[in-house]
Amino acid sequence: QLQLVESGGGLVQPGGSLRLSCAASGFTLDYYNIGWFRQAPGKEREGVSCISRRDGNTYYADSVKGRFTISRDNAKNTVYLQMNTLKPEDTAVYYCAAFRSVSRLCYLTPRPYNYWGQGAQVTVSS
Repeated sequence: QLQLVESGGGLVQPGGSLRLSCAASGFTLDYYNIGWFRQAPGKEREGVSCISRRDGNTYYADSVKGRFTISRDNAKNTVYLQMNTLKPEDTAVYYCAAFRSVSRLCYLTPRPYNYWGQGAQVTVSS
């Protein structure tokens, strides 16, 4: 069974940091493009960041550029999202997602992704 398991969410003050982890089981992330998405109450799911398979090229939404960093550790079959300088508007449920492709491209739209984690709540509040 293919599965993505997220961890690392929680409550943090504005300006603080969190690191989300997404561990894959049942498949090897080396052959998958990986994305992080988030969904706030009453809003559509939006792309935050993604990383291409093998070559590790990364992409970010304008709202998080300079603050968030995506990375992957193929040896641990895990992808990370380091979130710094958090703002209240970053509050959302964060999802890790993956799709397999010959292409070394990732996307910040949820449509291509067919494997999803359960979500991790991130709340930024004083």
